[in-house]
Amino acid sequence: MDFSGILLLSCLILIVAILYSSVGHGGASGYLAVLSFFAFSTQEMATTALILNILVSGISFYSYMKAGHFSFSFTLPFIVASIPFAFIGGMLQVTNKLYFFLLTLVLLVAAFRMAISLKEDINKDIKPPSKFPAFMSGSSIGLLSGIVGVGGGIFLSPFIILMKWANPKVTAGTSAFFILANSISGLTGRFIAGHAEVGSLFPLVIASFIGGLVGSHLGANIFTSLTIRRLLAIVLVIASIKALIRFLGI
Repeated sequence: MDFSGILLLSCLILIVAILYSSVGHGGASGYLAVLSFFAFSTQEMATTALILNILVSGISFYSYMKAGHFSFSFTLPFIVASIPFAFIGGMLQVTNKLYFFLLTLVLLVAAFRMAISLKEDINKDIKPPSKFPAFMSGSSIGLLSGIVGVGGGIFLSPFIILMKWANPKVTAGTSAFFILANSISGLTGRFIAGHAEVGSLFPLVIASFIGGLVGSHLGANIFTSLTIRRLLAIVLVIASIKALIRFLGI
């Protein structure tokens, strides 16, 4: 890839990192969408997305925790269930067609549900889940996340909000930690199974680091809960459209 290509890719990664980290995400689905327009293999795309995800979600988690929007007791059941399943998912190798079908399906469903519920009271009837539904949702999302090479926040955030288990800012803090743990687990599974492919990451690491700092600060300290929810809906729509394009082979 020539210099202009690297510069364009880095700028796109920067934008994705700012947008996604503002809602407590690492940005893996966005990175996958961006990388799909360049000469990267499926395995290299997934590995790169997970590495950048770990960096940005770690920054985002710190920002939300520092701002008081993180509850370890709320997050723990999701994490305990998801980590082993993310590891298993990371060891599985699926066809390109199945990969993009799974990614498209879950993102479209989440985007649709978020879009039709934006006008609801975001703090109404909030009730944390019992351990069993938290374990079940965590394990399912962890497995899917490991397969497609994302941290899982793109699936977990809308699910928590739509189930009214937490407000958007607590959800963002939970998702950031969830993504960090699952990305590490999924990446470890890929390396152990020999599915990891790593290219030249330095420019992308710098871009994602800066984007993560800017976006997470905005989300944790400046944006309102409603703004975060709207941004999350935008993130889901963008990611689902990009995944659909790849699935259809356009």
